[in-house]
Amino acid sequence: MKIRKILSFILAFSCVFCTFLLPVYADKTPLSPPSLSAQSALLMEADSGTVVCEKNAHTRLPMASTTKIMTALVALELATPDTVIAVDARAVGTEGSSVYLCEGEKLTLEELLYALMLESANDAAVAIAIGISGSVEAFVDAMNTKATSLGLVDTHFANPHGLDAEAHYTTAYELARIAQVALQNPLLRTIVSTRKTTIPHQDTDGVRLLVNHNKMLRQYDGCIGMKTGYTQKSGRCLVSAAERDGVTLIAVTIDSPDDWNDHAKLLDYGFANYRSVELCSADFQLCLPVVGGKETYAIVGIFQTYSVTLPTTVGVIEQTVECPRHLYAPVKEGDVCGRMLFLCDTNNDGIQEIIGDIPLIAQHKVEKYAPHLNLWQRFLLWWQRLFS
Repeated sequence: MKIRKILSFILAFSCVFCTFLLPVYADKTPLSPPSLSAQSALLMEADSGTVVCEKNAHTRLPMASTTKIMTALVALELATPDTVIAVDARAVGTEGSSVYLCEGEKLTLEELLYALMLESANDAAVAIAIGISGSVEAFVDAMNTKATSLGLVDTHFANPHGLDAEAHYTTAYELARIAQVALQNPLLRTIVSTRKTTIPHQDTDGVRLLVNHNKMLRQYDGCIGMKTGYTQKSGRCLVSAAERDGVTLIAVTIDSPDDWNDHAKLLDYGFANYRSVELCSADFQLCLPVVGGKETYAIVGIFQTYSVTLPTTVGVIEQTVECPRHLYAPVKEGDVCGRMLFLCDTNNDGIQEIIGDIPLIAQHKVEKYAPHLNLWQRFLLWWQRLFS
């Protein structure tokens, strides 16, 4: 224990700007992007938003029922999942996919969201819009406001279900951005990954069986869902997300005659070219000397493991620990006392980018010395604590 403390102090005094390299196995021969049937497509790494590959990804196109990702996202921002919605007459008989809602029947928002995302129910979309915002128009305004807040400039909604309309469009890139945000909502992530479930049928003992239209959930290992879509104008549209070994990818295709295979190719390409790399673990700690404290040192470190998704071509990560030579009492538990920076050349263009900036946090408090202690007493106390 004494030796460990001494070594900790030596490390602390020498690591004000301590830099070292983390070697990572690099694959210098990545696969080529796949050939796709889709008119427009994009593959995104979900954590960072990095575009892995694309095809006409910024062309404005109709999006069909993939619209409902934004519908669900906005609904959960405006109301709680247990909000009870009485089905408005205007929702009954909505054109296209339906779960045959009846006027006046009451369902929770969560139940309607399952109908929306699994069965792609257009009547559920209208029921949600009216039930939350009072009208379809008001809810669509909220959808467009959300798009603007996300910085989307090539997306506009005319309805909450995705039926063809002149002012209803997006791009593969911006649809991936919407999906990226949607995946951060735990309930929505659960809903889109559900293969089948039931919801009540009016005020009877019967139930409606809901089966997810997304075949990727059954066909692709690691798929965590998202949304299908189709109209004659848009063609087959699909948003899918998959996770393997800490890497999460989002694939989008618009007007894709062979969408299931397109998505399998895109996701395979992404998983072959990206991997999750652990930067540091939750047991990393340093001892920093404390001036004027009742204790001679403070333990600083991190509280969780940090990982980052990187291309397989990245071979070296530069790690720098930045912290002061000593701290001044009082030190509060939770104080930020330094940081760990991680840099690497992610694009192999000779430019180092910050891939991690992790604070070093004080893990306990250190109070000031009692004022009655003289210098010699403080030194003896410091020495005693150092070797205790």
